[in-house]
Amino acid sequence: MAKVRGAIVVDVERCKGCEICIDSCPTSVIRMSPTVNNKGYRYAYMENPENCTGCSNCAIVCPDGVITVYRKKIEVEI
Repeated sequence: MAKVRGAIVVDVERCKGCEICIDSCPTSVIRMSPTVNNKGYRYAYMENPENCTGCSNCAIVCPDGVITVYRKKIEVEI
């Protein structure tokens, strides 16, 4: 049986920290970084990567298009 595991990549230097992606994530994977990028904004990152399903909600709602979503099938033994 296959399960889908997702992952996001955030362009840290272009992220403005609007936090819209956090509200759109159904599995609470995304959080804001405690550090800032070169422009002084806190940026989004994956705090709980094992919970990501690759739904792409975050990438769809991102107003600056800085999130890329990847999906990978992994085999799960029953």
